Amino acid sequence: GVIMKLRAKRTGLMLSLGADAVIIYCDGGGKHPAIQENHKEILDGLAKRGAGLGFMHYGVEIPKDNGGPEFLRWIGGYYETNYSCNPMWSPEYKTFAKHPVTNGVGPFSNYDEWYFNMRFVDGRMGVTAILSAVPDASVTTRPDGTHSGNPEMRAQVARGDAQVVSWAYERPDGGRGFGFTGAHFHANWGNEDFRRIVLNAILWLARMEVPAGGVKSTVTADDLALNLDPKPAAKKKAEGKK
Repeated sequence: GVIMKLRAKRTGLMLSLGADAVIIYCDGGGKHPAIQENHKEILDGLAKRGAGLGFMHYGVEIPKDNGGPEFLRWIGGYYETNYSCNPMWSPEYKTFAKHPVTNGVGPFSNYDEWYFNMRFVDGRMGVTAILSAVPDASVTTRPDGTHSGNPEMRAQVARGDAQVVSWAYERPDGGRGFGFTGAHFHANWGNEDFRRIVLNAILWLARMEVPAGGVKSTVTADDLALNLDPKPAAKKKAEGKK
């Protein structure tokens, strides 16, 4: 297929106009590459052609009025500022819906920035919860803010509502979408079940058969240490400030 290079601030995208699936794991919000230049139109064209679209971690956050409607069409949900929240917590994933993306996935838990209270399509029609858990009180320790929490989120936590933090979506036109809110910490890719969900999702989005036991892969500690960018030096505090 034809390859087009799409550039956004701090982000470069390589998209094939003949791609069966596109997975974007990137900075989000106002910097999201999907809303730079004519990228919305290109991604929308891919979706209308039947390509699967998946967004991961900060990549699920998009401005409500600039990309939000498209995300609802493409993947069935998104992170909405002032509604969704981004706490660090350790959900316990114990049971899973029957879906190709959950093939071979067993119970697990890890500490990550698992977003929740996502904005979904009405009635969550076409949405299958891939990962869901009930947050504990640790997610409400921060004051209300654009990302830290709000009254509705706090009421849900108080009620013990299960929160969807990863999902698969079957679009009305037959296309497929996937959202995955975790993956803030690079080390979590060392968790086999965490990794298997994403690998399964890539196959599913591309309409390839997902093995009954899920995608098998091996990642060592040495693998995880490869190709990491140097950690920036700590910024010096201004003289006289603590």
